[in-house]
Amino acid sequence: MDFDQRILVTGGAGFIGSAVVRKLVSDTAAQVANVDVLTYAGNPDSLSAVADSDRYRFYHVDICDSQALDEVFAEFCPTAVMHLAAESHVDRSIDGPAEFIQTNILGTYSLLESSRRYWSGLAGDEKKGFRFHHISTDEVYGDLQDDTSLFTETTPYAPSSPYSASKASSDHLVRAWQRTYGFPVLITNCSNNYGPFHFPEKLIPHVILNALHGKPIPVYGDGSQIRDWLYVEDHAIALIRVLEAGKIGETYNIGGHNEKRNIEVVETICSLLEELAPQKPDGVARYRDLITFVTDRPGHDARYAIDASKIQRELGWAPEETFDSGIRKTVSWYLDNETWWQRVLSGAYQLGRLGESAAPSKFKGDE
Repeated sequence: MDFDQRILVTGGAGFIGSAVVRKLVSDTAAQVANVDVLTYAGNPDSLSAVADSDRYRFYHVDICDSQALDEVFAEFCPTAVMHLAAESHVDRSIDGPAEFIQTNILGTYSLLESSRRYWSGLAGDEKKGFRFHHISTDEVYGDLQDDTSLFTETTPYAPSSPYSASKASSDHLVRAWQRTYGFPVLITNCSNNYGPFHFPEKLIPHVILNALHGKPIPVYGDGSQIRDWLYVEDHAIALIRVLEAGKIGETYNIGGHNEKRNIEVVETICSLLEELAPQKPDGVARYRDLITFVTDRPGHDARYAIDASKIQRELGWAPEETFDSGIRKTVSWYLDNETWWQRVLSGAYQLGRLGESAAPSKFKGDE
């Protein structure tokens, strides 16, 4: 990527966002602005490797705050926006959908308008080269009812949860801004991400940390739900590739080619921990003995699977990690980075945020 690229990343302290920021700073010459309000899922610790770079700056700004966004655009003068800021936990959306409507729909609207105002004031090559890259999820497609079909870029939307419905709404807004205003957008829809720096309430880190603490490992229903797993660093590379070479107005599905039943994922982690962390908590004979089946989530989708042939065919991207290699790296990272996740579990990572006191993380467990 050329040095004169100035990338504004929203949600850059989150799981996927921080991977994108780290990759941009370490592997390109781009200047990067991270716009993040730092909700519970935003963790500055995940950006320690790039925090001191002279090509990185942080703005503590809510994407729903139009005035603050306008000020960021005026100061940073981005050549592109990568929009990752979102509420993303399905269980939380069921318990309290209002925040998902606020951030994912109204926040996206606010960001689109600030971006469009800024873009409208550009001229020549600067205006022609500007891009708004909206990062979304495969959950907007609903679920697949058989074992062979795949989500494509033209699969009809059929969201099942408040979370996926809010993301579907944001996708529609982005497409409408391109159709109505000629605004230069790109959209990507990804499968389930996993890897280092993943917030501990999500399935894979939840399983790892519960096992290490000798706590029950909850599995929804019978664990037969199927997900396509994408290593987060592979996803970050794909997103940068789309920003560099994607065609305006196009959607690209990004998948890991790694379909696994949830129970397979859990059992694989338990087997890896037997090898990598053989000294178990008191009273635990085998990690897999901690697996506990719990009442299924309302409206739980049965299967997600991405057809990622378009991005491979048109942009030359394919995942580098298999599930076996990626999950081994992930388990090893959590074993080697106890300080990071201990600060999340204790709430210490939130100290100093607008006068907030530290509060322990919710620790629920879900993909």
